[in-house]
Amino acid sequence: MHLLATMQYNHILGPWRRSFQWLISLLILLLPWGRINDISILRIDIPSLSLHLFGATLRIEELYLLLFFCLILVFIFLLTTLVFGRVWCGWACPQTTLSDLAEWSAGKLNLKTTKYRLQGTIWRKTLLHFFFITLAFLVGSNLLWYFIEPRRYFGQLLTGQLHPFALGTLLIVAAAVYLDMAFLRRLICRDFCPYGRFQTVLIDQTTLALQLPESEAPRCIKCGACVRSCPMEIDIRQGYQIECINCGRCLDACRKVMSKRNQPGLIGYYFGAKESARRALINPRTLPLALGLISLLILLVFAVKLRPEATLKVSMSHQVASRRLDDGNQASFFNAWINNRTTVESNFDIFAKDPDNDQELLLKGPTRNIVLQGGQNQKVDFVLITPFTGNNSQVRFILKNIEGRQLSEADALITPNQSR
Repeated sequence: MHLLATMQYNHILGPWRRSFQWLISLLILLLPWGRINDISILRIDIPSLSLHLFGATLRIEELYLLLFFCLILVFIFLLTTLVFGRVWCGWACPQTTLSDLAEWSAGKLNLKTTKYRLQGTIWRKTLLHFFFITLAFLVGSNLLWYFIEPRRYFGQLLTGQLHPFALGTLLIVAAAVYLDMAFLRRLICRDFCPYGRFQTVLIDQTTLALQLPESEAPRCIKCGACVRSCPMEIDIRQGYQIECINCGRCLDACRKVMSKRNQPGLIGYYFGAKESARRALINPRTLPLALGLISLLILLVFAVKLRPEATLKVSMSHQVASRRLDDGNQASFFNAWINNRTTVESNFDIFAKDPDNDQELLLKGPTRNIVLQGGQNQKVDFVLITPFTGNNSQVRFILKNIEGRQLSEADALITPNQSR
C-alpha cells in the first residue's frame, strides 16, 4: 500500500518538510524556557546533581528513573528506524536542518554551492560566514540552556561571570557548528554520520524507503531532475543507496516534471518492496519493540508517581564527637539531608525514637517547620539527647509533613561518648 495513497499524485512535500523542520527547531530552542510549577521542563542542574524533567525534579539518587527514560529513547530510536528508515535524517535531524539553512542562506545571497563549496563574491561570502558564526553561537547557547537556566545564562554571559567550563563548551560547540555549516554540511551525512550505516542493519523489506519502483521505471523520461535536486548527489534510479536521507526532494522534482505531462510522479515513499504498511507496523521485529516501549512507559509513569514525596538521610557528624553531659545523658551530633521531591513548597518535621520501645527521643536544633521549595535539598544539623549506656545503640529518625503524615525514615547508630 502506497504511504501517500490518500494524497494527490503530484502533491509537493517540500513545504511540509520545511514546516516540520521549523517546528522541531523551535521546540529544541524553546523547551529550556518552558516551566511547570516554576521548574524547568527539561534541564540538568549540575550544582544540585538533579534532573528537571517535565515538572519533576530527580536527584542523583533517583537517576535510576533516568535509566528508564534513556531506555525509552533507545526503544523509540530502534522502532522508528525499523518502521520509517531514514526519514528522520531528511525531515528532523538537526544536521540536515543546519545544512538546509546554510544552503538556503547561500542562495539568498546569490552564492552557488558546488561540490560542497561556496562560490561567489568575497563580500557575499563574508556576510554568509558572519551569519554562520551568529547561528553557531545560538546553537552553542541552546545546548547550555539545558544545563543553565536561560535567563541566568544570559545574565552571567553579559556580566562575564559565566563558568569557564561553560564558556569553553560554548566556544567549542560554536566552532564545531561553524566549521560544519561553512565547510562540511552534507559531507557529515554522507561520510561521517554512523546512523546510515547502523540503519542498514535494522531495515528489512517492510521499512519505509524513498524509491522509484521497477513498475514505474519504463515511464521515466530521463530528464535528470531527481538527480539535480538531490542534496546528497545520488541517483535514486539506481536503487537503494546508503547515502539517501529520504528527504523527498527527488520526489518533488519528479512530480513537478510529470505534472506538466499530466501524469503522476514516479518516485514515492513505500513500505519496502511489497509496499505493505500493515507488515511494516506489525511484524515479528516491531511488535516486541512496541510492547517493550509501552511497558517501559508504564513503569516510568508508575515509578515517578509512586516515589515518596520527600526523603531523609541521616549520619553522625564527623566534625563534632558525641559527648557525655553533666546530667548523665549523651549528646550526639547529626547531619540530615531532606529532599523535597514534590514541585511545591512544603513544611517538614524531624522526629527521633528508640526502635526497641517506640519511645520518642529529644532533639535540639532546627528540626521543626523546615520549609523547602519544590525539588530543594537541604542539610539540617541537630543534636540528639539520649541516656548514656556506654554501648552502641540504634535510633530511628522520622520525617513527617505539616499534617503529621510520615514520609520517610532513616536508622542511625549512636556510639558511646568520645569527649566530655
